[in-house]
Amino acid sequence: MAGRMQPVLAGVVTALVGFASSFTVVLAGLRAVGATEAQAASGLLVLCVACGLCAVWLGLRHRLPLSIAWSTPGAALLVATGPVPGGWPVAVGAFLVSGLLIVAAGLFPVLGRAVAAIPKPVAGAMLAGVLLPLCTAPVRALVEVPWLAAPVLVSWLLLHRFARRWAVPGALVVAAGAIASTTPGGGTGGLRPVIEVTAPQWSVPALVGLALPLFLVTMAAQNVPGTAVLVGYGYRPPLSSALRTTGLASMVAAPAGGHAVNLAAITAALAASPDAHPDPDRRWIASVTAGVGLALLGLGAGAVTTLVGWAPPVLIEAVAGLALLGALATALTSALADPAAREAAVVTLVVTASGVSLAGVGGAFWGLAAGSLMLLIFRPRPVPPQPPDRPIPPPSHPVDREVGGRLPAS
Repeated sequence: MAGRMQPVLAGVVTALVGFASSFTVVLAGLRAVGATEAQAASGLLVLCVACGLCAVWLGLRHRLPLSIAWSTPGAALLVATGPVPGGWPVAVGAFLVSGLLIVAAGLFPVLGRAVAAIPKPVAGAMLAGVLLPLCTAPVRALVEVPWLAAPVLVSWLLLHRFARRWAVPGALVVAAGAIASTTPGGGTGGLRPVIEVTAPQWSVPALVGLALPLFLVTMAAQNVPGTAVLVGYGYRPPLSSALRTTGLASMVAAPAGGHAVNLAAITAALAASPDAHPDPDRRWIASVTAGVGLALLGLGAGAVTTLVGWAPPVLIEAVAGLALLGALATALTSALADPAAREAAVVTLVVTASGVSLAGVGGAFWGLAAGSLMLLIFRPRPVPPQPPDRPIPPPSHPVDREVGGRLPAS
């Protein structure tokens, strides 16, 4: 019985950790690009259901622990991008196009290879620039609302030391308690799960400044690492099938506010490791269970969104920033690992983190462009191969050692 229950329990933990550790990032991102509280709750709900259905379908079809999640770095990108010209309908249109690009990457592998060909220092720096503003939120919260932020940070530090997996969920529980204790009772009208559909609209600046960076961040920071985690545990994940499935789910979820569905990267190991089951052929049960659990958790999207609405925005961003510190460290490591590309990576990070918007296009695109241009201009020229050293020819006459190595007179 214990062996049968092990992957189920692992799946429950995967769902709880995946939801609690980053749903605040999703809500902050959706609200940043123009969603109302109800539209943000709708987006969180459809993301949970879409991720859950994809995990169940892929797990049953391939009998592999294919954990599915929303794009946490993509949500951080929404925070960094901020209000989109044209408002929420244009943001929804960008979500739809990003999902279409993911489907195309699954249908045409050359597109996926093109994304993988982006230099790692530039891709890592762009992601770091997207995450950096949000990761500074804990510091700002400690200054602006110290009576709320201090208990959250202390709980995160303690749990990060002794039970790292539960550090962010524990901090979230403390934040919820602090919010509830300092907020007068509110209505419960927003607690019901509701789906709000928005007709998408499109604009060129949003396609270039939001849809394309969202696709690139989701592929580079979620799908590629998620695949690497599975390979590391001895699996051969069907990437094309996963991209087609998650891309289609992203397109279906977009009108209701879902920004992106993809392979899990952070929680992938919870379902694919031996902790889920000693037998690798039984671990798919964990990912399927996680999918069911995540879909059920989505029914509480209205409640958690209402709770978040009661809190100071900087406090919710602080919890989200704590959840992304590990991702920021990984992105910085990737960005600065190659000394030859370090300056280009720094330029990418600075431009992306600046939050500049030019011609309606956000900083993520311009950071990627600036870093790529730096690499192109300052790429070290290849050193031409040097001819091998020619050996010293032997003397034409034997050396007479008795006369001090001088050659005899001819």
